[in-house]
Order: sequence, then structure tokens, then C-alpha cells
Amino acid sequence: MTPSPSPASVPPADGPAGRVEPAGPGRPAGGTARVDPPDRADPVDSLILHATDNGVSWITLNRPEAMNALTREQREHLIARLAEASADPDVRAVVLTATGRGFCAGADLRGSPSSGERVAGDVARMIRDGAQRLIAAVLDCEKPVIAAVNGTAAGLGAHLALACDLVLAAESASFIEVFVRRGLVPDGGGAYLLPRLIGPQRAKELMFFGDAVPAAEAARLGLVNRVVPDRELAKTAREWAQRLAAGPTRALALTKQLVNASLDADRAAAFAAEATAQEINMTTADAQEGVASFVQRRHPAYRGR
Repeated sequence: MTPSPSPASVPPADGPAGRVEPAGPGRPAGGTARVDPPDRADPVDSLILHATDNGVSWITLNRPEAMNALTREQREHLIARLAEASADPDVRAVVLTATGRGFCAGADLRGSPSSGERVAGDVARMIRDGAQRLIAAVLDCEKPVIAAVNGTAAGLGAHLALACDLVLAAESASFIEVFVRRGLVPDGGGAYLLPRLIGPQRAKELMFFGDAVPAAEAARLGLVNRVVPDRELAKTAREWAQRLAAGPTRALALTKQLVNASLDADRAAAFAAEATAQEINMTTADAQEGVASFVQRRHPAYRGR
């Protein structure tokens, strides 16, 4: 894939040094946590941690010494985890976070084999099969995905966060459209995501200059939902994820699809999609429960079915 630069080219976040514990089920707040046992034959399992806690799939990038820059193997592992979350009826929300001072410094190509002679079409194919597949995996995940951004999110790492449905940022976090610094065109869906979040002129400003955007400014621009003190990132991510996990899972999935598709649809297509989604959703047990609880004046008990 076109390189989001290596960690050495990205300034470190201003947050506290040292390991940041993942905002996941290492400290479960009630209920049970299922931590996937590491596969000794696959070292990538130690670089992308995974556990399920009370219906929430916690996916944690765990390569802090490299600012969590993604290798090809890690990228594929992450795509697989998101696909598993979509298919698992017991998973009702996803949190994507990281350890250390960086959320993700982009793609790490240092371990990639030499490409040799370049043939026309190779780079485009690499982008489609790599960075774009990763961003599509987040956008197409059938469960709501929260990014808990603990530090620097640069290049593909920024786009990975911004593709999530909700973005929480620690005060020490920052976002960098770093491609221009290396003479590169943004990849990983950046030119698609940013104009839809903050408009074309603001998007061009970030992409043309490549300046670091601190968390507070990112919130002002509309790139993130909320900025919290570093020490509260894990707690807030857990609270938001648990609220989503207790909701009507299929209705949330259909709502996500409607919102994402509306950005590329005309009114007629958007209205038709809305009617179809409501038709599909009314076949779910949660929709029946929602209506019944309203009539009976009680709180609904959704089961994600």
C-alpha cells in the first residue's frame, strides 16, 4: 500500500510516557470477559489483542514501540477481527484502541519484501487490497465501532479512527494527514472520509499542509465526538460501548448502513433505503420488544436479535 509513514517520521504524542493499558476487559466492570488464548503459531496475536466482555469486542493494537504502525499481517488480522464481530451474534459493539503513546502511525512497510520491477497497476492493486480493505472493514462492520484514540493517529492510522462510527480522543491525542510531508497522495479512504466529516475546504487544508491537529481542535472541527482526559479514556469507552451493546443491535446496524449510504445517494434512493431498512427491522425480536415496552411503559430489554 502507499505508505502512511513509519513511526520514526511521526512526532510522538504529548501524553504520558510508558504503557497505556487497553481500554478493554482487562478490568471488567461486572459480567464475564472472554479473552482469546494466543495462538503460539501466530505472533500477530500478541500485536493485536482481543477479548470479548459483556457483548463488546475489544480490539487493541499492541505494538507501542512502533507507535502501533500496522504491518500487512496485522492489517489482515484486524480485518478478520472486524469480520468476526459482524458475524458473531454475541458481539453487539466493537472498541478499537491501542497501547502506548500512539494510536496508529499508519502503515509500516519496513518489513515488506522488495517489489522489484514495478508494473503499471501494481500500486493501485496494493491500495485496493490493503488500506482500502481495512477502512471498508470498519465502515461495513455490522456492529457499531468506537475508536478510543489514545495518542497520535497519523496517515492510515488517522483514517482508521475516522472510519469508526464514534470517535473518543484522549486530550493527548492528535491527528495528522501526514502524506503530503512525504510527497504522497492520501490513501486509506482519506479523500472520501474527510470531506464528509468536515467539508472539502477544511479537508484540503489538513491534507495540503499535513499539520498535526490536537484533540481539542479535532473536536471543534467535527473529526471526533468527544475529548476526555487521558485517564478517563478507558472508562468513557467502556460506558459508551456498554450502552451500544445494550441497544437493538440490528436496528443500529441498519441505521449505520443508512447514514453511510446517504452520503452518496440522492433523496429518492435514501428514502427507498430507509423504508426497506424499516421493513427488515420490524421482523426482529428487538423491534417487537421496543414497541411492546413503549405500550407497557417499561424499559426495553434488547437481546440483539
